[in-house]
Amino acid sequence: MLKKKKATIEEQATLFSVLADPTRLKLLNMLSQQREPDALCVNALAYHLGVTQPAVSQHLKVLKNAGLVKGEKRGYRVHYFVKREALNKAQELISQAFQLSEGELGENSLEKLKSEIK
Repeated sequence: MLKKKKATIEEQATLFSVLADPTRLKLLNMLSQQREPDALCVNALAYHLGVTQPAVSQHLKVLKNAGLVKGEKRGYRVHYFVKREALNKAQELISQAFQLSEGELGENSLEKLKSEIK
């Protein structure tokens, strides 16, 4: 159980690291609002974000390595879109990061925290 918890924490830390950059977050947001047939290439993404093509490519590389984005070659260009399953898992990991159980804090610590909040 402890190994699983540690693995989850590592996954969460990696995810937060990936999402910590504002441009990557904007890029992920933009890609999450489109569907596969409407996927955008690096040129279009750079134009919409107001950043250079190399910058978009670097950010896409980080997002791809994290498993959040995938590319599909269409003609001479690669078009990118969000991997919906990975995005759902990311949302779950983020949600779990902020949930504390009594076992994690200890009963006395939880009671103390509750009394301090009041």
